[in-house]
Amino acid sequence: MNDLAATLQTLGRQARQASRQLANAPDRQKAEALRAMAETLLAQRQQLQAENERDLLAARERDLAPAMIDRLRLTDRSIELMAAGLRQIADMPDPVGELTATITRPNGMQVGRMRTPIGVIGIIYESRPNVTIDAAALCLKSGNAAILRGGSEAQHSNRALANIVRQGLVQAGLPEDAVQIVPTTDRAAVTLLAQLTDYVDVIVPRGGKGLVAALERDARVPLIKHLDGNCHVYIDDAADLDQAETIAVNAKTYRYGICGTMETLLVHADVAERILPRLAQRFAEHEVELRACERSRQWLPDAKPATDDDWATEYLAPILAVRVVDDLDAAIDHIDRWGSGHTDSIVTQNLSHARRFQREVDSASVLVNLPTCFADGFEYGLGAEIGISTNKLHARGPVGLEGLTTLKWVLTGDGQTR
Repeated sequence: MNDLAATLQTLGRQARQASRQLANAPDRQKAEALRAMAETLLAQRQQLQAENERDLLAARERDLAPAMIDRLRLTDRSIELMAAGLRQIADMPDPVGELTATITRPNGMQVGRMRTPIGVIGIIYESRPNVTIDAAALCLKSGNAAILRGGSEAQHSNRALANIVRQGLVQAGLPEDAVQIVPTTDRAAVTLLAQLTDYVDVIVPRGGKGLVAALERDARVPLIKHLDGNCHVYIDDAADLDQAETIAVNAKTYRYGICGTMETLLVHADVAERILPRLAQRFAEHEVELRACERSRQWLPDAKPATDDDWATEYLAPILAVRVVDDLDAAIDHIDRWGSGHTDSIVTQNLSHARRFQREVDSASVLVNLPTCFADGFEYGLGAEIGISTNKLHARGPVGLEGLTTLKWVLTGDGQTR
């Protein structure tokens, strides 16, 4: 444990030193590093996939869940998307040094705020090796150093990706310690990193409920996190039912293992008879298991009876809870009680209902006539995201460049005294 603590202290010191250089690096240099990473990523695709196959083989031997294996796999498409994300972030405006509108006080003093890097960011994540690239790119562009601790199930993939990142940093003349990976799968390193208050400014956990709950208990460094993605789609009585069918199916079946997947479908009682049989057929084609309330089972005879646990569960699997509600108030009440504050959507042609839903549902993202799987940094125009936050302080929703910076007050005068 002493050796492990010393290793984390060394990583922290190196990251802090690198962060000072990054905070003052010109955007041209950061963009050069990101584009070099993208080129190297594609050039080393075969070697990367060979390392990824080692992780996939171990995952199958451990009989990991299909959703976790899906997150772990690096396909040609996912590698191309990572490269595209690097280039997109390189082309985005640099947030560092951005000034808010200044005001001039009666004494002539000018008061404004400047966007600055947070400093050193620790990212703790599980079976998503693409996070290594996303996190490195966002931290670099926003002027932050990063310490990455990936899951043991992706250790070979993460090391290969971290090496690609470091090659890009060196090629652009930036400190290679700007992005470091914790060189051990020992779980004790997670707690040590989350308690490294001398060097780490914020921790971003990207993983399951167990990881986030443990960090909430043990961390001394502030967290940007979400615990669950228990997302809802509510089909209103004023919905276009063809649109509602398309949205509901996409919200559930786009990908089962992402935090923006719809886990509960709420349907207004006045349209249940017309929409639920249609949706039952569509979900059956996708082999989605339905767990329904007593009212909805008259149109979903093959569904299992739903329990309170179903309303509270983030399945991350082809399972969907279904509930018929009397009106918009009942839908909002259900989301307020059972939702996780992540992403919720209403399907309606009634503008008043849409505005009420967006105003009264207290989630990080509230959508109208869109599937919840749009909860993603790329789709918001943020580029790759470092995570989705259900925090109400500092950053909320997809955390991109702006969420990885903070603001400081900058005042300019001409000799005024108080």
